Amino acid sequence: MAPEFLFGVGSRHQAGRYARNLGGRKVLLVTDPGVQAAGWPENVGESLVEAGLPFAVFSGVSSNPRAEEIMAGAEAYRAEECNLLVAVGGGSPVDCAKGIGIVSSNRRHILEFEGIDQVRQPIPPLICVPTTGGASADVSQFAIILDPRERLKIAIVSKAVVPDVSLIDPMTLNTLDPFQTACTGMDALTHAVEAFVSTASSSMTDLHALEAIRLIRENLLPSARNPHDLELRTRMMRGSLFAGLAFSNAILGASHAMAHSLGGYLDLPHGECNAILLDRVVEFNFPSAPERFEEIGRALGLHLRGMTENRKKAALVKEFRRLRKEAGLDVKLGTLGVKGADVPFLAKNAMHDPCMVTNPRSPSSGDIEVIYGEAL
Repeated sequence: MAPEFLFGVGSRHQAGRYARNLGGRKVLLVTDPGVQAAGWPENVGESLVEAGLPFAVFSGVSSNPRAEEIMAGAEAYRAEECNLLVAVGGGSPVDCAKGIGIVSSNRRHILEFEGIDQVRQPIPPLICVPTTGGASADVSQFAIILDPRERLKIAIVSKAVVPDVSLIDPMTLNTLDPFQTACTGMDALTHAVEAFVSTASSSMTDLHALEAIRLIRENLLPSARNPHDLELRTRMMRGSLFAGLAFSNAILGASHAMAHSLGGYLDLPHGECNAILLDRVVEFNFPSAPERFEEIGRALGLHLRGMTENRKKAALVKEFRRLRKEAGLDVKLGTLGVKGADVPFLAKNAMHDPCMVTNPRSPSSGDIEVIYGEAL
């Protein structure tokens, strides 16, 4: 599953043409305050106006989109009599737009669609303009929504939420600061790694996952240090796209299941959670897929030939820790507010996340508690 996508500098300016071709009469443009401040929704809005399409803006989106925000967006979509959605931003505005589409077509509360293939009616046409090099929500069949009452994230996995078009413009990465670059880049790397070792991987997803790992490994740190280097940003955006195509079809694993639980409980940046957990999850999973992890090591530029499996595992874990540290994300969960008493609750929620189903090694709740504990 993949949407149509247009990749290249300036592609965001095609939003109006695509919206008109998809039968748009009035558009709800979904974004967030940070992306608004960067000016990208204004660019897209100009494109809609040039195409003769009126639009309304919904920007009430948090960094982890909340259920009530989606319901408010669906009400705005109805009140404004829209028939098409355009999302401008990272994973949060895109997932919010998906949620608005689900509610608008299916007429039920967003939290009722948790799980796999629970969306019965197709959503309205959705065009995405991603502005981060990591989330890849613009090409995926996932929508991750925060339920603040229960302090957990729900995963909606459905072909019905795959966007119609993604306009992937590397220029939009120029307004990311180093922390955002690191978080979204490590999220994309985790997508690629988990997709490659997923029990649902295939030759097609492998192709995208390995190329994503190569691109992110070579360009993440340089792009964080040189935010206005458009060639570096283009390579990172391409890596994010490939990782998205891989994980949307192969699904993910324990790192994402645990990151969703963390993010829901303490409202933490998703990419930072993945960065903290990835090396520890790789260490846990390695015995179940050593040949696959060795291929990942080669894509990371490691020379593993002739090593024992334990030394290969150690070298791979060391490389992930190096990337995390040099990206500025070398923190402990305790520093972010996680307490030892929280761990059983976090582990219980992670075990119920759909991403855990395709993890290469089946963990117990105790195993997940140990991994969280090591990250404290």
